[in-house]
Amino acid sequence: MIPTLIDTDPGIDDALALLLAWNSPELAVEAITTVAGNVPLATATRNLDRLLALRRPSPPPRVGEGAAGPLARELNTAERYHGADGMGDLTDWPAVDSPASGEARPRAADLIVETAARLGASLTVVALGPLTNLALALAADPSRVASVGRVVVMGGAVDDRGNVTPTAEFNMNVDPEAAARVFEAGLSLDLVPLDATRQARLTRSQLADALRRTPGAIADRIAAFTARALSADDPLGMALHDPLAVGVAIDPTLVEWEPVRVAIDRDGATRRVPGPPNCRFARTVDAERFRAMLLARLCTRADA
Repeated sequence: MIPTLIDTDPGIDDALALLLAWNSPELAVEAITTVAGNVPLATATRNLDRLLALRRPSPPPRVGEGAAGPLARELNTAERYHGADGMGDLTDWPAVDSPASGEARPRAADLIVETAARLGASLTVVALGPLTNLALALAADPSRVASVGRVVVMGGAVDDRGNVTPTAEFNMNVDPEAAARVFEAGLSLDLVPLDATRQARLTRSQLADALRRTPGAIADRIAAFTARALSADDPLGMALHDPLAVGVAIDPTLVEWEPVRVAIDRDGATRRVPGPPNCRFARTVDAERFRAMLLARLCTRADA
């Protein structure tokens, strides 16, 4: 099993990515950290708590609460797409308990450093949101973070158009200063940009067919929180941005990789620049094989 730390800003597609991770025997999800991005930090953490209560992974991961905003600018969220609550504006989530008094969660950056120190090169970090927490962890202990075996980053648009500006993708645009620090840190980086995630699509009928095969509380909740994205997105279906990042953490052969040197512009554009590669990016995707993996694992008979 691959020891894994997931940094996330749930988020509809983050929720699908987390369910994929928890239902994948290849991954041991050791820790999850939250960051402001799709929604403010408190909302992101509440959504993680809701998903943990829904899925009840065993053993439960350690949870760290991270940065409430970017390193050097105001936070811009994606609530127009994800809903004000980040999960499709559902009103019937069961109440979840917050940590008891005296049991405050660790800071995300500290938990990243601690997990890197414990697991070193065996650890894979999967970053699904803005890279603020990872940049703060690098500032706190660069050698520990550099010891991580693999960092999978969902973000950027290398040869494709952006989704916030003509050249910038959302995660990079939210905190380009953090992204620049991460790309300059000499990490073993695998970038999963819009170039790849736009090739991995899921339609309403494909999801409905899969959920009918595994009925239960989790299937019902997935159908509910994805309805907004499936109605708002492209007729080709919802782009599986964050789930694809988890997919390639499980199986790197799902995509074709290209080594490249990437620089981060002030608006978060991920530009090719001359020089030795500082990452490899997912260029093409075996979309059918990835979609089959995702749909087989979102919920299982045991979840019913």
